[in-house]
Amino acid sequence: MKYRGFLFDLDGTLVDSLPAVVRAWSLWGERHGLSAETVLNYIHGKPAINSLRHFMAGQPEEAIQAEFRWLERLEAEDTQGVQAIAGAHALLATLNELSIPWAIVTSGSVPVAHARHKAAGLPMPAVFITAENIKLGKPNPEPYLLGAQRLGLKAAECVVVEDAPAGIIAGLEAGSAVVAVNPHGDVPRLDEVTWRVDNLEPLQIARDASGCFTLTLKA
Repeated sequence: MKYRGFLFDLDGTLVDSLPAVVRAWSLWGERHGLSAETVLNYIHGKPAINSLRHFMAGQPEEAIQAEFRWLERLEAEDTQGVQAIAGAHALLATLNELSIPWAIVTSGSVPVAHARHKAAGLPMPAVFITAENIKLGKPNPEPYLLGAQRLGLKAAECVVVEDAPAGIIAGLEAGSAVVAVNPHGDVPRLDEVTWRVDNLEPLQIARDASGCFTLTLKA
């Protein structure tokens, strides 16, 4: 099949930020008497504010917003160990060389997403969707539909690259082909993704004169 654009998640897909995520959310869980395992099993791929509302159900919105600001500051400042996923730099350079449009579509807020993007030394996308741009977070398809729209494309013309269950479902619901990066075996609907890879190194792109590209995996 031929496609016209890429929609990338950020954390766990272009950037390995897991150590920073674990540190921040484990500390937050400790503040609220929650185990790191309980918190980390829920949050991946979802907007932080949605996760906070889940764990702080019944508490005033003011209190939730205060915790969000505390967590956001911590995550934006702690980029120790954050680095690009293997193959990310080469893949994005290829897309730019071939003039293939691509966007980052993350559940993170601007301060956190931009801090991790900068720490990994990645090029700036034409479109950068963050939590501030959306009303409904992943697994709702809205983020990927918006990313495609801002690239001037239909979601069905795009390849979504994701690692988290919520993001994989969002990409599938948007009608895009999905590349699942290092997914857990128990991820729902994993049988519906088009490709499964450990990192971005195997992805191979060929562009034709019409601007469409085909995506294959290196043998």
